[in-house]
Amino acid sequence: MTGPSGGPGSGRSHYSYAHYADRDVAEGFDALRFSGPIGRYLLESQERLLTEALAPLDGRRVLDVGTGTGRAAIGLGVAGAHVVGLDASAEMLRVAGERLMRAGLAPLLAIADAHDLPLADRSADAVVCLRLLMHVVDWQKCVSEFCRVARWRVVVDFPALGSAAALESGARRLAHALGRKTEAYRVIAERDVEAAFRAHGYRVVMVRRQFVLPIAFHKAVGSLPFTRTVERALEAAGLLRLFGSPVTMVAER
Repeated sequence: MTGPSGGPGSGRSHYSYAHYADRDVAEGFDALRFSGPIGRYLLESQERLLTEALAPLDGRRVLDVGTGTGRAAIGLGVAGAHVVGLDASAEMLRVAGERLMRAGLAPLLAIADAHDLPLADRSADAVVCLRLLMHVVDWQKCVSEFCRVARWRVVVDFPALGSAAALESGARRLAHALGRKTEAYRVIAERDVEAAFRAHGYRVVMVRRQFVLPIAFHKAVGSLPFTRTVERALEAAGLLRLFGSPVTMVAER
């Protein structure tokens, strides 16, 4: 789902390299992100969205950048896509390979940097990048690489600037500056991502926003009926459109 990447020439000092290279982080990643009713709901929602965005999946060549433990790759592969998963962390790829094999899929995985993909122009039908732009050194450079490699569509997600995630992001970045070990992720303005796609000849064809309240809050409550009821009420009040996060954006050449 996610994986680290540093920029060319950035060195390995960026937190994302060290954090996701850790064996314990890789081993515990799925339990942290996708355990419990809310975690499973997140995973199921992601699979539905990818199926909709990239249909028909059967035979489609999909590059999953920042594949992490391979959760998106598994869903895409089971649906019939030919998936290659890339990540900067060997430990994350090790876990991904084990999960793919347990799902009955042949793991096609490689270490790569999202800022400099080792593939030819338009060599994949689509590029998927989930939970990565929030961590990389230069997200615009990554988007340019996705657009170069994709023939048809690019799918990315990111925590929105105008959302509750901005508060958590600020707190984490401060903690990181003070020397604490944390994922000091960024939030991104939706208009900036759309502009980056336009600069490379892509137009945004789908935008989905997931929650108004922080995911961490919903996980703490741990009740899917509560989450659905509250978020539907907030959406009906028009707040999802204004403050929803994470944002998933689908762009087409």
